[in-house]
Amino acid sequence: MDFKIVRPDAVRAINQRWLLKFWKRHRGMAGIPHWQAIESENLSRVQDNISFLDVTGDNEVKRFQVRQYGVNVMKVYGEADCRGRFLDEIVPRDRRTTGLMPYYQAYSTRQPVYTIWDVNDKNGRLIHFERLILPFGGDGESVERLISAFEFICEDGAFDDAALHRLQNGALTLRLCATIEAEAAV
Repeated sequence: MDFKIVRPDAVRAINQRWLLKFWKRHRGMAGIPHWQAIESENLSRVQDNISFLDVTGDNEVKRFQVRQYGVNVMKVYGEADCRGRFLDEIVPRDRRTTGLMPYYQAYSTRQPVYTIWDVNDKNGRLIHFERLILPFGGDGESVERLISAFEFICEDGAFDDAALHRLQNGALTLRLCATIEAEAAV
């Protein structure tokens, strides 16, 4: 995957912009925000669309373990309960490389990553599946956790949200894959 570098204003969804501002505000002078900031913040306005992931593994092989996720994230993965499972176990084998690469990018660059995938619902309406991945650490330097925020936007208005689980099986088209400039204004 080829990651472009974009400014924060490339993020379109209001809740994802709010999360990006939250990330930048808590980052301060550290390389990345402390994950404890997440626990002290009221994230109820976005909780249905986010997942919390722990970064595990040794220096050579990192994995992303689901700690918590919202109901709309559950619809994407089509799983009743993903807590404690690893993303590489949940994402279908044929999509693992493209599905996990943005998480590895956020981990390795310690910068926010933003992707937009296009999928159609059963009625043919185009849905933009937007994902923002934010890195956090306990020491402000090492990435220990990631927040992944999902938004589903249909310019035609309402869409069949039963199609969200089709993101696992339906055809996806990558529209944007980018690392967000952390130093740019939000």
